[in-house]
Order: sequence, then structure tokens, then C-alpha cells
Amino acid sequence: MRLAPARIPAFLQRPDPEIRAVLLYGPDEGLVRERAEAVARSVCPDLKDPFRVADLMAAVLTADPARLNDEAAQLSLTGGRRVVRVRSAGDALSKLFAGFLDSAPGETLVVVEAGELPSRSALRRAFEAARSAVAIGCYPDTPRELAAVIRETLAAHQVTASRDAGQFLVEHLGGDRLLTRSELEKLALYAGEGGRVELEDARLSISDTAALELDDAVMAASEGDAARVERVLGRVFQQGESPVSIIRALLRHLHRLHVLTARLAGGANVDEVLRSARPPIFFKQEDSFRRQLDLWTDGRLRPQLDRVAKAEVNMKTTGLPAETICREAMLALAQAARDRRP
Repeated sequence: MRLAPARIPAFLQRPDPEIRAVLLYGPDEGLVRERAEAVARSVCPDLKDPFRVADLMAAVLTADPARLNDEAAQLSLTGGRRVVRVRSAGDALSKLFAGFLDSAPGETLVVVEAGELPSRSALRRAFEAARSAVAIGCYPDTPRELAAVIRETLAAHQVTASRDAGQFLVEHLGGDRLLTRSELEKLALYAGEGGRVELEDARLSISDTAALELDDAVMAASEGDAARVERVLGRVFQQGESPVSIIRALLRHLHRLHVLTARLAGGANVDEVLRSARPPIFFKQEDSFRRQLDLWTDGRLRPQLDRVAKAEVNMKTTGLPAETICREAMLALAQAARDRRP
């Protein structure tokens, strides 16, 4: 069965004992791993316990399908319910799991980690159709979810962040939950126990991440520089950034640009608009924002916002390659900007 998003946190902490297998899939590999470990620990707190945890790559089951039933049927020598973790799963294992879920032996919980699976995926369908299994999609955090992750991670070190620093982190993190937490842990260490993170601290801390290249791709698309979009986007994909997180970053930027154009239309001049921006515009991007404000108006941005939002929906519903949809959306925006250049 599929689990409603609102039920996921409670399920991960205390899964229904009738559930024998959990599939975690999606473009956010870090979130897949984090949730897989959370649900596995709900059964066995020590995931390194060799008597209660079996860790298998999907290739092992492809070569030896009977291994799944054998591991699931075993009893722990030290007592307690066992966990079988299966990593890097895909549709090649769909028939194996369809049969397993019909008559799973023993009481072992099987936790399966997969990458992005389209709605027509046979593996997804097998888990969604089974009463004894759950399929959970793991997508990049929304701004609200990311803000909560930032607060939670920093609060664990009694560290707070200013409003501008928090907004900067929301705009520059996300896409991979484990990478996000890693960057926040580094920032908390920099701030020190009980410290406070200001905007400049946040910039210095994450300046070496792929987020800055992502910024470059977003700026290039908004300015109409298609060649730079292609060049930078290729590097961003190679660094493992998910297409969904890229499209969301573009959508956040267009929403921000929409607010700035509204202020400009209200009678403020460009300098006033740029100074009033929150979070403050990074000084190296000020010239880019000036060029964009020359190209875009409220009326011109609205269809672009709709187009980019639809691209994210298409990534999740059409089954078409997400990278292709992302690239087409960004190049379409670049072309629209280019058409408006003087």
C-alpha cells in the first residue's frame, strides 16, 4: 500500500507489525537512506548486529533469488525481530518481491532502498498492491520541510540562525537529505555549541557545495543565457543534484523575482528594490538581478511560473526522464528571456 505523507513520520518510528516489507524510493537518495535506517532501527536499534541484520545488494538477489526467503525465514540467535536491508533495488526484482509479498516467511522486516521509480514501475506496483507492504516516496524537501530540518539539526547543538541566514540555507540546501544534514552539522560546528549563525556564516560554510553552481544555472536561465544553462546544468547533474531540486530552486527564484517586479511596478526604483530584498541579495549577484528586472514584469513571469510548476508535476507523473524535463523547462525560460532582450 501507499502511505499518506502525513503518516510517514509515525510509521517510521513504529511500523505496523503486520507490515513485512517497506520500499523507500525517490530522487532524494539521502532521504531514502535516512528513512530506511529509521524504520530498520525501530526493529533493531543496532544496525551492525550481525545476528539480527542482513545487508544485501540487489545484485546478490538477482544472482540468488532464494536468498531473500532464506534470510527472511531465519530467526535471530540472540532474540528479537530481524531486519533484511536490500540496497540499489529496481524493477529487475519486481517479480521476486511480488512472490515474496504473497507469502513472506518468518517475522523479518525487509527494508528495500531504490532510486527514482516512475508511477508505472513494476516494483512500486508490487509493494503498493500488497497488504503486507508499504511504498514510501522520498522527494527533495519543500522549503517548509527544509526549514524544519534546519531548525531541528541546529537545535540539537543549541545553535540558532538569524532570519536571513535561515532563508539563505533554505535556498541553498535541499535535494539530498544526508548532504543537507552534513552541511548543517558542519555549520553547527563552526558556530559552536550555543552559538548563532548569521548570514555571512551561512555563506562561508556552504560556499563549496554544488548549490552555488545550481545558482549559476538558475541565473543563466533567468537572464536568457542558454549556452551557460547547458554548460552549468551538465555539471550540476554530474554532481548528483536531482532534477526535482533544480526545478524547485528555479521556481523559488522566479517567485522571488516576481515579488521584486511587483515592488518595481509599485513605484520603487531598482536600487530600492534590491536593497529591500530579503534575504539580502548576494553582492556578486546584484548585476544579474538588475538584468533580470529589465527583462521581466509581473505579467511576463506568471506563465513562466506555471510552466516551471508543471515541469515538476510532469517529472512525477509522466514517466519521462526527469533530467530531460528539467533541461527543457530551463531552456524554455532562457529562450523567453532572450526574446525580451532589447
